[in-house]
Amino acid sequence: MPRRTALRFILLAACLGAGANLAAAQPGMTAQPERAHELQRAVQMDDVRTLKSLLDAGFDANRQLPVGEPALVVAVREGSMKALRVLLDAPATRVDAPAVNGNTALMMAALKRNRPAAEALLARGAAADRQGWTPLHYAAAGGDVDIAALLLQHGARIDAVSPTASGSFTPLMMAAREGQEEAALFLLTHGANARLKNGEGLTAAQIAERADHKSIARALAR
Repeated sequence: MPRRTALRFILLAACLGAGANLAAAQPGMTAQPERAHELQRAVQMDDVRTLKSLLDAGFDANRQLPVGEPALVVAVREGSMKALRVLLDAPATRVDAPAVNGNTALMMAALKRNRPAAEALLARGAAADRQGWTPLHYAAAGGDVDIAALLLQHGARIDAVSPTASGSFTPLMMAAREGQEEAALFLLTHGANARLKNGEGLTAAQIAERADHKSIARALAR
């Protein structure tokens, strides 16, 4: 298997979805295709006037748009903070509605290192923890200690394990593999188990060593 970092898998999933226009595969997506595209554009452009008009007309912003993501995930990915606030204020918005690849808005906020978005989502009740890939995996991979701390304060499991098919990584392993020393040390000092092994039988220290992040490997091996 070609050597690719777990972060690349995350980025591909987060930015490309499944790598295709998935609208036709989603139930109900063909019912109002023009409006789906209109809502998607409104969120991408942070056009709150159009967004509010579509929501007032009863358009379901929780369903996956043509890019394979619900409006809330698109708003975070595009940094459309006004649209994000409008969506969070709408009672019908499901804050943890997933994209077709499983990403939630909070996971995207962690990936994009967008603390204001993460705070707003958590205040609205977004789940800081989940099965499989978690927001903490993404924060660790991106080296965002502030968001990692925020997630832990809201109950994120520090040793959450990614799906077996994607390598069984913990957040500490992600930080180690991506060379995020500050994040790795932060997780370690907050109780992350450095002895756990991934799907290849490697500890976080061994993962860091393999990726040539020697200072992280030394710190984790102590």
